[in-house]
Amino acid sequence: MISKDHIIKRFVSYVTIDTESDATSQTTPSTKKQWDLANKLAEELKTIGLQDVDIDENAYIMATLPSNVTHDVPTIGFISHFDTSPDFTGANVKPQIIEQYDGKDIILNQAENIILSPEYFDDLLLYKGQTLITTDGTTLLGADDKAGICEIVSAMEYLVKHPEIKHGKIRIGFTPDEEIGRGAHKFDVKKFGADWAYTMDGSQIGELEYENFNAAGAVIKVKGKIVHPGYAKGKMINSMHIATEFINSLPRMETPEHTDGYQGFFHLHDIKGHVEETELHYIIRDHDKGHFEARKDMMTKLTSELNSQYGSEIIKTEIKDQYYNMKEKVEPVMHIVDLAEEAMKQLNIEPLIKPIRGGTDGSQLSYMGLPCPNIFAGGHNFHGRYEYVPVESMIKATEVICKIAELTALEKK
Repeated sequence: MISKDHIIKRFVSYVTIDTESDATSQTTPSTKKQWDLANKLAEELKTIGLQDVDIDENAYIMATLPSNVTHDVPTIGFISHFDTSPDFTGANVKPQIIEQYDGKDIILNQAENIILSPEYFDDLLLYKGQTLITTDGTTLLGADDKAGICEIVSAMEYLVKHPEIKHGKIRIGFTPDEEIGRGAHKFDVKKFGADWAYTMDGSQIGELEYENFNAAGAVIKVKGKIVHPGYAKGKMINSMHIATEFINSLPRMETPEHTDGYQGFFHLHDIKGHVEETELHYIIRDHDKGHFEARKDMMTKLTSELNSQYGSEIIKTEIKDQYYNMKEKVEPVMHIVDLAEEAMKQLNIEPLIKPIRGGTDGSQLSYMGLPCPNIFAGGHNFHGRYEYVPVESMIKATEVICKIAELTALEKK
């Protein structure tokens, strides 16, 4: 059995280390403080008995649990990231342990009246009677993805201590900067040497995902012309008005707050402007490759139309692809999804196979030659003060890792 107290102690030791990443930085890792946890993890992997523990100049960590079977079986990997999102502060995290959750409101911070309520977050009711780890309402928790790291380390420790559980060679990888889209950028797939891998970076217990968004980022710059407003007729060009026209010309209901499942969207996440120049920052998301391309085309055509109306070069739009749907790379090797599904079923976990409404290191790694579905890590409400994780879900995720390793040892390479 996986020790509950041991899981809690390990997880808390990770989340109390600030590892927030920074998209404006040009270094890898993007923040020096990520090294604090990276170095700790490297030493911990050595302590629990893993071999070939390596941390490179960019803080990517790899390690090996050698095979304990005599026949040739596939080499599998498990991957998580140790940075936390810059969307909300990860400094001075003070986890709260809620034993035997009673299904009622949880007061995260009495002084600031911050409450985690099942009336708003109804998933809480799935975990009535369980042990929850929450924030104190002033920071995120960091279960994304320190829960995944905790589960991988705990699973490897358990397999080392229980050699009667047969498994092939297992590779472990921990990455920086996933939250800013760079987690896989400097990941050495060849060095990792796995036939396939799993990211432990999902949410609710049972989640198993091999589809994600196709993703792009768009920057729209609108040029205007400032003159004295009292004498502006026929002369002033207000860039903010044209930018507003651009925004309103996109489908209003195709935004994150109006979509779910396989529905894509345009998301305006940042805007700054004055009369002479306005800049819009969008992300474009769609699971369907054709729809994804159509969304980018829509922005390009809208730019051309507004330039025709107001004068050439009033608007400039730059669109850059970010990552693609891993489904294309995983479907040819669907047995790796089937194996994870079977592992969950053998542990009496109901598999929840659904698309990721986001991205993961696994999407980029799949296109780099390492097919990499995503498995639940247990946390909820990522990137904010209402984040929490049920300890029982973390224990189950740890057991899933061990079971996948055990089932893989039955396969022939």
